[in-house]
Amino acid sequence: MTEAAQSEVLNFIRETVTSHPVVLFMKGTAQFPQCGFSARAIQILKEVGVTKLVTVNVLEDAEVRQGVKDYANWPTIPQLYVSGEFIGGTDILNEMHANNELAPVLKEAGAIE
Repeated sequence: MTEAAQSEVLNFIRETVTSHPVVLFMKGTAQFPQCGFSARAIQILKEVGVTKLVTVNVLEDAEVRQGVKDYANWPTIPQLYVSGEFIGGTDILNEMHANNELAPVLKEAGAIE
């Protein structure tokens, strides 16, 4: 990937995560997750009552798939961003949900009514 293309991808990611309260970079879509970890992340977000969620299917663009890993310095997908901040992957979502820490963060971001 050229430096210009990489810069464009990182700008797209930055713009996406800062323009929406909750963004999940995942494999597949919320309706049709393409991996178990993405499916679990969607399940957790539904369980806590997220109503404002933007998803990005990284399987549609290899540059975005790699770019989001570089952006967060996190090697795996899915990746959850809340209010522009990287929260983590499914393991962290599981832990935060189990400890009742996830819903307050999402509520503060305006993603839960």
